[in-house]
Amino acid sequence: QVQLAESGGGLVQPGGSLRLSCAASGATFRRGAVGWFRQAPGKEREFVSAFKASDASTHYAEFAKGRFTLSRNNARDTAYLQMNSLKPEDTAVYYCSYGTGLITSTLRNGAAYTYWGQGTQVTVSS
Repeated sequence: QVQLAESGGGLVQPGGSLRLSCAASGATFRRGAVGWFRQAPGKEREFVSAFKASDASTHYAEFAKGRFTLSRNNARDTAYLQMNSLKPEDTAVYYCSYGTGLITSTLRNGAAYTYWGQGTQVTVSS
């Protein structure tokens, strides 16, 4: 079965950077879509970024534009989320997800993804 494993989270000061990784087993990011979501304490899960392989399109939440970058290693089925200029409000558990058959209009909807990693904690604080 498909398994996703996130890593790279940790504690960082405001304005700092962090790179998250998502390694896939039993799936290929050369097909379908890979997404990043986050959930802060007391808040709903929210979309961060996604990549759709069929048209090689990358999508970002408004808060992520200009600060976060999604990339991937095609040979290793690994996705990354480079986060720069981090703010305290970025503090959350970040999740990697994967699904097939998604259309562009549903990429921002977590319910459209079939598989999820266990998450990695990102804390932005002085």
